[in-house]
Amino acid sequence: MSKLILLLFLGLLAYLVFKGLQRAAKRRQGGADRPRAPERMVACARCGVHLPESEALEGDGGRFCSEEHRRLGAA
Repeated sequence: MSKLILLLFLGLLAYLVFKGLQRAAKRRQGGADRPRAPERMVACARCGVHLPESEALEGDGGRFCSEEHRRLGAA
């Protein structure tokens, strides 16, 4: 009977170690499943199209959606 209990204990221990290694590997991946924060949207000064702030081009008259609109300037 004591051998059976020892075998069950070792199986449980192996399972817990395996699960712990899986969790550690997920954390090392950088949390790819974490949702990103929403990005601020801005309007093009020429045509009014809304686009993410990171994609907007800065110009004299504000932010623009394309190089052509930046060249033409604000409407």
